[in-house]
Amino acid sequence: MVSTATGIIITRATKDETNFAEGVIKQLIRDYKVVLIDTKRPAKKYWKTVIPETENPIRSVSFVDNKLIVSYLKDANTKVYLFDIKTAKPNKGSFLEFKRTLLKWSAAILTKNPSINVNSLIAIPYNPYFPKPYSRWTMAGMLDLENELKVAEEFWDFLGGRESYERLLNTFEEVGKELRDEIDEFFRRFNETRRVGG
Repeated sequence: MVSTATGIIITRATKDETNFAEGVIKQLIRDYKVVLIDTKRPAKKYWKTVIPETENPIRSVSFVDNKLIVSYLKDANTKVYLFDIKTAKPNKGSFLEFKRTLLKWSAAILTKNPSINVNSLIAIPYNPYFPKPYSRWTMAGMLDLENELKVAEEFWDFLGGRESYERLLNTFEEVGKELRDEIDEFFRRFNETRRVGG
């Protein structure tokens, strides 16, 4: 038995037989239901509805310990976050262009679906002023700092959950120690090339 997160269950399916399911996935997503399909009789008239459509759309379907687990969306709204990742010390002119880019992105999304809650933000992956807060003077009046900017820990933890930034820093430190000789050799060759070519 094979299951997918789109609401399809296929019995006795071989690799080739599962390919036919691609054609019905879009319909099932629209119908918000789970059906059983016997690959020996795959015609739609033989499909059996296992979980009928309800007012709440199905988010995912999976098997755990031979049980069918269905997750529904209820009272959900769609939020889209658009991040433009930038250098840690942009100049004043850059912020004007950043703002223009954020507005263009938001307009492009909202033109196709005006009901979506669009959040467009500038992300700066690290804070060069740490431990002081990030406070680039060029941002004055350019961005809504509460809603349009995420820096370092705030950005990475937003993407990956609590302590993601700390784990990322630890990973970089471990890799740096492990590859120290290779990194030193790379920069030695790089500096030699610059001296010869410069």
